[in-house]
Amino acid sequence: MNPYENLARLGYSLPELPPLGGLYQRVKRSGNLAFVSGQGPTIEGKPPMKGKLGAGLSIEEGQEAARRCVLNALAVLNYQLGSLGKVRGVVKLLGFVASAPGFNDQPKVVNGGSQLLIDVFGEAGRHARSAIGTNELPGDIPVEIEFIFEVE
Repeated sequence: MNPYENLARLGYSLPELPPLGGLYQRVKRSGNLAFVSGQGPTIEGKPPMKGKLGAGLSIEEGQEAARRCVLNALAVLNYQLGSLGKVRGVVKLLGFVASAPGFNDQPKVVNGGSQLLIDVFGEAGRHARSAIGTNELPGDIPVEIEFIFEVE
């Protein structure tokens, strides 16, 4: 299963590397694990949407934001590894969803990113996951996701 062909089939390509937002590494390797720092849904360094789920943003918009987070993570991982072909599997996602009071569909929002990983990597894209609601995220982005990948 070729992840680049799968991305293209889905109508996606790897974006430019997102800018760093602080004093951290984009990816930290430990053995055969690659920990990808939290990624927001930016395009060319800017969020295409801002706000909270349940207060102006729909679940579908949140799912698209989650997919953008995944695309940014894959761009970072591709840069670090030299090829997405070195990904053996997705271990875990930790998704944060900026949520208005009473919004409790965070898992549905993060499903947008989870499904994209399954579509790109097949069974190796299935993972453990948490989907957490929060009142604020940096830059008023609606979703941020961090990742753990198993790599060569």
